[in-house]
Amino acid sequence: MRLISVAKQAMVVAIATLVFLGLGDGFAPQSALAYPFWAQSAYPETPREPTGRIVCANCHLAAKPAEIEVPTAVLPNSVFEAVVKIPYDLNSQQVLGDGSKGGLNVGAVVMLPPGFKIAPEDRIPEELKEKVGDVYFQPYREDQPNVILVGPLPGEQYQEITFPILSPDPETDKGIEFGKYSIHLGANRGRGQVYPTGEKSNNNLYTASVAGVISAIAPGDAGATQITITTPDGKTLVETIPAGPEVIATTGQEVAAGTPLTTNPNVGGFGQKDVEIVLQSPTRIKWLIAFIAAIMLSQMLLVIKKKQVEKVQAADVAF
Repeated sequence: MRLISVAKQAMVVAIATLVFLGLGDGFAPQSALAYPFWAQSAYPETPREPTGRIVCANCHLAAKPAEIEVPTAVLPNSVFEAVVKIPYDLNSQQVLGDGSKGGLNVGAVVMLPPGFKIAPEDRIPEELKEKVGDVYFQPYREDQPNVILVGPLPGEQYQEITFPILSPDPETDKGIEFGKYSIHLGANRGRGQVYPTGEKSNNNLYTASVAGVISAIAPGDAGATQITITTPDGKTLVETIPAGPEVIATTGQEVAAGTPLTTNPNVGGFGQKDVEIVLQSPTRIKWLIAFIAAIMLSQMLLVIKKKQVEKVQAADVAF
């Protein structure tokens, strides 16, 4: 069983690599470019670092907004919806792995409190099923059903993703207690700027690594551009710009280390959000209702008593 699990994981990573690099035309569309399971393969224990940062931020360097809406409180063993919002300009197109332009895909990782998980299909109301649609939810690890991955999904259709969540029941789930819990969201749109291996993708701003004069600009392999920089001591360095970013450098231009050689093609990015939810005890709610009712009854009795006293005082004055 261990070997089968390892083989499956290796196959997923291999296919993902081909698609992400834009080399696998037979596997998936070229627009499939947001893969939360990169985090799953690179960080197998948890997608959240001790600092609180979701690891997707290691590859998606641009900061973008992300929102999640959940109820303030939920009852045990009940189904509720968590709505993840990943906004971006639908007119935007990004650089794909082969240097062409295409639409953005989206993906997300949602870290629910222990005991919370995606609701079974037979527990999801029909109205909620319509909101969820055909979205496929995957646990981050087999032993962590409360950490959920989704994506890649076409961004044009899924700027809002509805998660059907089942809350735990402390009476039957060991280790679960009533109280306040945190939910952590990480959501990306578009391709990252760094591969999990540490290499830069072509969805990047490329800069000169040394100071000097650009002595030549020539086409390279697979649509790449080679920029030759001659340093003040006469040495030459060739900067290879992959297909995608637009070269803005010109022959004869003097550049310093860090001078942009291309435009920045990135239109996507990553955002995260933390919210809180209360797993509310039904017994506590009943006692709260009883307490409020008692207070209201006491106030009514005080008002009635006051009216009676006023009538007695008015009668005494009359006599």
